[in-house]
Formats: sequence, structure tokens, C-alpha cells
Amino acid sequence: MDMLALFPCLRPHVTATTLRQLSRMALAMLVMPGRVTRLGISRWAGQGGSYRTIQRLCSQALPWAILCWVFFRQHVHRPDEVYLLAGDEVVVTKAGKHTYGLGRFFSSLDGQPVPGLAFFALSLVSVQARRAFPVRVEQVVRSAAEKAANKAKAAAKQQKPSTPSRRPGRPKGSRNNPQADVPLTPAWSRIIAMFDALLTRIAGVIP
Repeated sequence: MDMLALFPCLRPHVTATTLRQLSRMALAMLVMPGRVTRLGISRWAGQGGSYRTIQRLCSQALPWAILCWVFFRQHVHRPDEVYLLAGDEVVVTKAGKHTYGLGRFFSSLDGQPVPGLAFFALSLVSVQARRAFPVRVEQVVRSAAEKAANKAKAAAKQQKPSTPSRRPGRPKGSRNNPQADVPLTPAWSRIIAMFDALLTRIAGVIP
């Protein structure tokens, strides 16, 4: 399959050299088994996809949000279909200590926090085709203050004394109390910022 035939729509946003490198990288990622690494990509990319080439491509700051949306609009979008916007976080286990954004994140597959990297993805889900197309992906990087707050919360939860059980249901004579505005957590703030940016980009194309 000629991957270059799918990438001309990205030409206004990247150089011709980057397009050629992306085609080599995409083809290798489609055929290679196991975990995707730069060394593995270079072994499957063939001519024009050396390790140094893959390394130079990964070191660039590419406008991925624009590239994903342009590619979706050119090759995937159907005006007569209904699309839903969905978000999900994926955790990739990773050893070592020097990887950017490395931390402990809850993995639903393992049922516990694991050391690795976390990525939050927003996808447009086609109701008719029953397929999801990622259009915005960002790495979850926790700040030092957020990590300290999570540790303090976990420690307070462990030290919290157990309260005596009471009868189920609402206590007799209790009244409704106005709820105070709760500030958003850093995680929710990141998600809302991603939603707002994506909704602004797709406005006028997908209702």
C-alpha cells in the first residue's frame, strides 16, 4: 500500500521530508508485531527509515492535533454520519527513571497503579460504522504539587478511623444543604481544556 497517497492533505502543515518520514514510520507500525519502539520501527521501515531518521522525526515538534483533524476530515469524515465525542485514558507500562512524564498511574488491566506513562485521547466515534477515530492525544504529566497532593490524600485515607455503621437511608429530619462550588482537580482541568480546544477546531463541520 502506498502510504504517500494518503498524506498529501498534510502538506500545508509539514515539510515534504517530514511527510516522507511519516510514510515510512506509518507503514512500519502497521506491519511490525509487539511493542512499538523506535528501534523496532527502524528495523521494519526498510530503505529510508533508519534509526537516525526515526530519531530526527520523533525529535520534531509537530502540530499533531491539526494533523489528526486534517487527516480525519479528508479521508474518514462522512457528512451523513453521526459522530460522538468520547475520551479515554490509556496507561503504558514503562521501566526506568528518566522517561518524560514517568509516574504511577492506575491500570484497569492490572487493577492497580503501575509505573508507566499515561495518555488521554479524544476520539470521534462513528455511530454507523461503530468505529472510533482518535483526533487529539496528549500525554498526562503530573506536576510536583499534584503528586504531593495525591500522596497526602492517600496517607490521610489510610489513617482515617473507621466510622460506626448506621442504618441505610436518609436520617430522619435531615434537610438539604446548598452545595459549595468545588474547584476542579488538575486532571479535570486538563480534560476540559482538551475538549474546548477540539470543539473549537471541529466547529462548523461536526455538530
